[in-house]
Amino acid sequence: MNLLGIHHIAIICSDYERSKNFYTKILGLKIVNEAFRESRNSYKLDLSMNDGTQIELFSFSNAPTRPSRPEAQGLRHLAFKVSNIEDCVLRLVQQNVEVEPIRMDEFTGKKFTFFSDPDGLPLELYEI
Repeated sequence: MNLLGIHHIAIICSDYERSKNFYTKILGLKIVNEAFRESRNSYKLDLSMNDGTQIELFSFSNAPTRPSRPEAQGLRHLAFKVSNIEDCVLRLVQQNVEVEPIRMDEFTGKKFTFFSDPDGLPLELYEI
């Protein structure tokens, strides 16, 4: 098997418009396609990052909540590569997003921090 990278990450949100705003306006992801699927009464929003990685944002009514903290099993967090973590943190704070203090990865010496999306999904900024 020769895995070439991550194609997309799928996220189910509780409030479609709020999450759409967060991922497009605050995080700056580009909309590739948006569709309403009547058979599922659900939106599917395809978002793209500069490297081509995509996030699929879904709205499913009555989707169960998933525990994310403290350290629940399953997907731990989603990490975004950034070139200047301080600039990214400043932009998030200006948009009233709570961001943890910037820390240093003890193994790589790189800076990182965490914040959450509107549903509490842990997101990380990792400076490359």
